[in-house]
Amino acid sequence: MDNIVIFYAAIGGYFLGSIPFGLLLTRMAGMGDIRNVGSGNIGATNVLRTGKKGLAASTLLLDAGKAAVAVLLARYFWGEAAAMIAGLAAFSGHLFPVWLKFKGGKGVAAMIGALLALSWPVGLSFCATWLAIAFFKRYSSLAALVGAASSPIIAWFISGPALAATALLLALLLIYRHHENIKRLLDGSEPKIGGKKN
Repeated sequence: MDNIVIFYAAIGGYFLGSIPFGLLLTRMAGMGDIRNVGSGNIGATNVLRTGKKGLAASTLLLDAGKAAVAVLLARYFWGEAAAMIAGLAAFSGHLFPVWLKFKGGKGVAAMIGALLALSWPVGLSFCATWLAIAFFKRYSSLAALVGAASSPIIAWFISGPALAATALLLALLLIYRHHENIKRLLDGSEPKIGGKKN
């Protein structure tokens, strides 16, 4: 793959991923700055704390969609390797958007969107794992962490080492962004789903 293709896939993916839909939607709805609400995160979970389920659902879909679009566009123009680079770049853009001083979301929806576009069975396995852990343990963060950690294994068996490596990088970044949640899970202070913070 040419360096110029890598550059286009990475830059295009990053800027698509860096669109802060949670912040934009809440501002357009007259809710102010979502960073001043709850955990201060720009993702769907924190948008839900405004009490606006429609805004939260829209944020979830758009955050997943932007990563999926980055993957699909790169695949269409340059092939599968470029699609994986674009997915990683879009995910990184969501986590570290230049517009918000590199303080973005935690990446659950963006990772799901990227995985669904790269390999829908892997993406669905993430969703199924998230739902199962969230239902039985009632921790959104734990569900995300387990879903992310399991995705490279699923990707290995379904698609092979290239997608498994991509999923592993996505998982490591997601785990990094959840470091505060991990500390609270370990000390027992992480609120369950329905609490003020996740």
